[in-house]
Amino acid sequence: MPIQIVTVAGSGVLGAQIAFQTAFHGYTVNIYDINDTVLEKAKVTFHKLGEAYQQDLKATSEQVQKALENIRYFSDLSKAVDNSDLVIEAVPENPEIKIDFYQKLAAVAPQKAIFASNSSTLLPSQFAAATGRPERFLALHFANEIWKHNTAEIMGHPGTDSQVFDTVVAFAKSIGMVALPLHKEQPGYIVNSLLVPLLGAGLGLLVKGVADVETIDKTWMVATGAPVGPFGILDVVGITTAYNINKIAADKTKNGHEQKVVDYLKTHFIDTGKLGVATGEGFYKYPNPSYLDPDFLK
Repeated sequence: MPIQIVTVAGSGVLGAQIAFQTAFHGYTVNIYDINDTVLEKAKVTFHKLGEAYQQDLKATSEQVQKALENIRYFSDLSKAVDNSDLVIEAVPENPEIKIDFYQKLAAVAPQKAIFASNSSTLLPSQFAAATGRPERFLALHFANEIWKHNTAEIMGHPGTDSQVFDTVVAFAKSIGMVALPLHKEQPGYIVNSLLVPLLGAGLGLLVKGVADVETIDKTWMVATGAPVGPFGILDVVGITTAYNINKIAADKTKNGHEQKVVDYLKTHFIDTGKLGVATGEGFYKYPNPSYLDPDFLK
């Protein structure tokens, strides 16, 4: 079944990027979020993304304008998914929120629609029953700054229909992604199975008082040649996502150190609104973080 109309649920950091990337490649995109105030912020985000595409991809103003024209805005879920062929869920990384969303989505979405989760770490089998259409549900995970880091991990669960899987792989390629099919469910997929331990190690060193943010990042950048360290990455990913992932782990394991990391993130960032690049400040201040200073690695 060809995909023509795509609904993206959630206009946060990755939701907005997924919507814009899809619209940029010619699809009609419905962006859904909880109220019109949030959607107005999304419009600002899309214009900023357009500027990034012009700078990084050398996109023309005409291409950016066409992408913006392909996006429609909805705060009513039933209207947002009306006649949609694919619904990509990009709501907060919280199992209860996702289950509630899927139950509401199942009640209003057309039967033809494929549901895909952009969850960073959670498995599709955790939500398959809540979707009401487990055979038409799978994970489609994007990396942040998807116009540059254009990976798309496609991961089904044991009940995912193989034709649905292949359709989503083809869709990912059609929006400029390097499609990365996974043959088995894996928490964290490929990217985050590699990345999350790095970010966790960085947070662990900081919370234990071993070294400060800049020293930890500098160590990683000098030693590996990486363009950014774990805390620079956390700012781009969004500290809210990091908080949610760490909180799930801490609640599950009851590990004292993991709880200290959660408390640190909540006190210093969640409660203060310093959520990373999106808010202008996280571990660094933006748009000119110190790790981009030519003298940072000296």
